[in-house]
Amino acid sequence: MPIAREIDTRGLNCPLPILKAKKALNDMASGELLKVVATDPGSLRDFQAFARQTGNELVDQQTLGTEFIHVLKRR
Repeated sequence: MPIAREIDTRGLNCPLPILKAKKALNDMASGELLKVVATDPGSLRDFQAFARQTGNELVDQQTLGTEFIHVLKRR
């Protein structure tokens, strides 16, 4: 499934990547994918908790060098 939207949160620390993702997801249709690029190592556990709490599915997480990629599916 193609990524519907991508946001760049490089250089931002908790809770800003989560807040930006939440705002983006609110503007998306159910089932669409959101890709978030972050540099905060804490974002790995933050996005896992965010997905559990909101019901949005965390489809993928990757670490590429100093960047962390999160893919969420809008509930």
